[in-house]
Amino acid sequence: MSVPAAFDYHSAKSVDEAIALLQQYGDDAKVLAGGHSLIPSMKLRLAQPAHLVDLGKISGLSYIREESGAVAVGAMTTYTTIEHSDVLRRYFALLPEGVAMIGDQQVRNRGTIGGSIAHSDPAADLPGIVQALRADILVQGPNGVRTVKADDFFMGMFETALQPDEIVTEIRFAIPAARTGSAYMKLANKASHYAVTGCAAVVTLDGDGTCSSASVVITGASEKATRANAVEAALVGKKLDEATVAAATAHAADGLALLGDIHGSREYRAQMSAVMARRAILKAAERA
Repeated sequence: MSVPAAFDYHSAKSVDEAIALLQQYGDDAKVLAGGHSLIPSMKLRLAQPAHLVDLGKISGLSYIREESGAVAVGAMTTYTTIEHSDVLRRYFALLPEGVAMIGDQQVRNRGTIGGSIAHSDPAADLPGIVQALRADILVQGPNGVRTVKADDFFMGMFETALQPDEIVTEIRFAIPAARTGSAYMKLANKASHYAVTGCAAVVTLDGDGTCSSASVVITGASEKATRANAVEAALVGKKLDEATVAAATAHAADGLALLGDIHGSREYRAQMSAVMARRAILKAAERA
């Protein structure tokens, strides 16, 4: 079995203490949330932090609550809690639906929403989902709390807008307008369950069934979850029948820096991006 390099372990009791530890140890420190991404990387020595700052003992970072026209989700809320939340199921079907596709039950019992988005794995499910929902991500550092739009948070492969001495504390989802539906579809790697490619879609329909708003994000196919602007533009103002959606999703891979590897070529990922987008949009429209 692989063994991590030696490190010092710090169990923070508060957000302020965690931030102080990050300031003290700088680039030598890594934050531990659920650990299902970081610990395997450490065991393979792809990551070798000298200091590990564990957020697991900080009270008040795990919650789901409806307030002020939004649903706030604490960063340390587990996938299992999200999966079984009636509030999230009522407003954002793709969020509990998406986390139910992550790993296995043991992973979902420990993995956290904040840890996933802070890690920014290009094949992870949650970065695309929070972007499709146009979430606000609250991050806290030595200068207080700031809000980052999900579209501005994910910078690249394993790269976010987080500063080295900041942590994610909350994700806020605005309650959608009436006749809004959402869905998440992915082609999963059979071994890891990560997305070879996937699509998170949110659509709002007018009274006559015309699409008034669309949010479509592709994950797994490129170096980060990426908004499919061309698809969104092709949906708005149209009735979302199969022909319209098929024509729109033909542009799903436009502008993506497509990845090619043993799990799928660039051409394959482009084609499957269109397939997953079509399925997700049609399901979202059906729910709307």
